Amino acid sequence: MRLRFSRGVITIAIIVIVLAVGISVGLYHLLKKATPMAVPEAHCTVRASGGELYLYPEQAQIAATIAAVAARRGLPERAVVIAYATGLQESKLYNLDYGDRDSVGVFQQRESQGWGTKKQLMDPVYATNKFFAALVKVKHYRKLPVADAAQEVQRSAGGYAYAEHEGDAKILAAAFTGRVPQAVHCWYPPAKKTPAPQPRTDDARKQLARALGSTAVTTKKRGWLIAAWSVAHAEKYELRHVEYAGASWSNDMKLEGWQSGGKSTTARVELS
Repeated sequence: MRLRFSRGVITIAIIVIVLAVGISVGLYHLLKKATPMAVPEAHCTVRASGGELYLYPEQAQIAATIAAVAARRGLPERAVVIAYATGLQESKLYNLDYGDRDSVGVFQQRESQGWGTKKQLMDPVYATNKFFAALVKVKHYRKLPVADAAQEVQRSAGGYAYAEHEGDAKILAAAFTGRVPQAVHCWYPPAKKTPAPQPRTDDARKQLARALGSTAVTTKKRGWLIAAWSVAHAEKYELRHVEYAGASWSNDMKLEGWQSGGKSTTARVELS
């Protein structure tokens, strides 16, 4: 049986096909033009035994600061895990200038409860030191469950909530304390200014010293802590390269993680 189509039906079919092709071509060119404008946001990746986490630069900077302050005070990794679990629950590791009643900062500490002034509590180095000063007074805090130790410091209405962040806290602690090398990788959009701003390496080392006490590399673990801190703060101080122990990080979207090579040794973390 042969099907016959009228001239009108054939004409309509042709028009539909032409329109479909035209729309497809137009959409292709529109997307092609839009693609270069889709610039990704600055971000950090943290990889360590136990998993992988994605952070915004501010979160990574605070995580790096907490690890540096702990190292200055000679505290074990367990203390860092407790601090991270607390910060993740209280602020998601952001330096918040608001909170419940007069709570502020990464740990949501309150001026009315004697933690310090609002200005002091908005300084992550100061706030972290206050947190650790309270934590070490908790009897047997190293052996307590993470949530219990955190609650002894915070006295929160929902202290049980700290427990759900223990897994992520352990990943962050392994990376930012330097126990796991090459664990922190960040990327930020390059500056559009011409000429490009010069890396502020002196400012970076000065701020690191505030948290860590010294920028000297006394052990390889400490070297990787400094390297992780530097990568986390790369956008803030316009750093483009960090090198340590024969490995290098570059602010290059095409590179994933640290690369082997470079002239750096284990004696110093090189910034540029």
